Amino acid sequence: MTRGRVRRRLALAVVVIAAGLALGAVLSWALSGEQDALERFGGEPLSAAQVAAFDPFAYEPGSEEELLRRARDGLSHVLFEKSPGGVEQSAARVERFSDAIEAAAERHDVEPDTLAALVFLESAGRAEAIAGPSPESAAGLGQILPGTAVDLLGMPVDLERSKRLTRGIERERRRAAAGATARRQQAAAARAGRLVAARRRVDARFDPPRALAGSARYLQIAEQRFGREDLAATSYHMGIGNLESVIADYVAPRRARATTRETVEEYELTYPRLFFDSGPLRNPRTFRRLSGLGDDSRTYLFRLEAAREILRLHAEDRSELRRLVALHGAKASAEEVLRPRAESEPYADADALREAYDDEELVALPTSPARLRLRVDPRIGELAPRLDEQATLYRGLRPEALATLLYIAKETRRIAGRGELEITSAVRDLPYQRLLISSNPEATQSYSLHTTGYAIDIARDFASRRQERALTHVLERLRALSVIDWVYEPGAIHLTVGPDGERYLPLYETLVAR
Repeated sequence: MTRGRVRRRLALAVVVIAAGLALGAVLSWALSGEQDALERFGGEPLSAAQVAAFDPFAYEPGSEEELLRRARDGLSHVLFEKSPGGVEQSAARVERFSDAIEAAAERHDVEPDTLAALVFLESAGRAEAIAGPSPESAAGLGQILPGTAVDLLGMPVDLERSKRLTRGIERERRRAAAGATARRQQAAAARAGRLVAARRRVDARFDPPRALAGSARYLQIAEQRFGREDLAATSYHMGIGNLESVIADYVAPRRARATTRETVEEYELTYPRLFFDSGPLRNPRTFRRLSGLGDDSRTYLFRLEAAREILRLHAEDRSELRRLVALHGAKASAEEVLRPRAESEPYADADALREAYDDEELVALPTSPARLRLRVDPRIGELAPRLDEQATLYRGLRPEALATLLYIAKETRRIAGRGELEITSAVRDLPYQRLLISSNPEATQSYSLHTTGYAIDIARDFASRRQERALTHVLERLRALSVIDWVYEPGAIHLTVGPDGERYLPLYETLVAR
């Protein structure tokens, strides 16, 4: 971003705010591009009621595709971080089963891309993967539970024999690893191979073609039940019964139809709608139901979409996949995906910071922020005297970062009912960052987003457990919208605001700039 651009952007915001649009425009989903966003959020400074209701990403009918894409990108970091051997190796393993995936998908009339993504997400393409210590847990390419395999899918599973064979496989593999001679190692490995083949015969979950057929059959059954592929895919991890309960909670007190499929059709339900149109204050029963599952079921569809995109890039654009691997691997969150260094240059020194303030590329933190539900830690900039500078130079942010912070504080207070958030770190320049590294072992020694003005630290010091839960919900939602990413640090929550922080500028204009 060039210096002076934010000044032009904020000047435009002041002009369009004078145009006088209604609250309906404030809540409109149809935003595309920076200028369009500012125009649609125009009008006089937002009233107190408009500020309370302000949410540029509130669910609107027809927004499903955009929400799905955002959640796919916003929640993809865990796949890049935890896929066994990395996403490239996991994608290569899944690719080895492409013919069997195509065959199973065609037989059961499901999308092969969906089935492939499911294999990536469930097992990373490892046919012998077991979720727990024994085959009593989910197992195989599709991580199917033994009860589901037998009772719903009609798969042959002799669980007792499968457990005995699994113990034998583990024993022979230990012998192969510890064998005194190459001959003994080879003999143990051969015995393990024979036991693996025997287990595939008695437990179909470990046999790739039958495991894939079972997963495809589940998706087929679920799609017949719900009438939608996204709901069918969601139920693979959540369970058909749990998802039906979520749907019942969402439509209540309206009348459900005779079948779940008819209810879905009548109320035009999609999973993005169930997820994004529920929260602690809106459709709270649905939110509590989803949150109570406690096993990432509520984000399964979005991570499945992330797996689908990884497989697409693996097949079509390896260089882009490698670029994403590097960006995701740079930090404990996806902050460098949101703000790559090539597009977010750090401030070189204090003069660069002063110029940025003059150009309104940086703005000072509010000096009396109590009404904004914020507190500013007076220790921000405490190392400035060692650079012969004023601490206030380091008490600023990019306008879009401050605007997003205002939204986070506003929503947290609205949900929790009380309490403020304390800002403990804001913008830095490179000399300040080097000083911090020398005195704080937790400070990153690589590229820090604090040196760009897009990163914020919030103290993990809460007025109540309710406030902490409220903040976590707001942060998780913004992550799912690909607006921010964040991580816990020992004493703070570190978050970085991506390009869509611009959508929150009307709050800055209303609450701070005026």
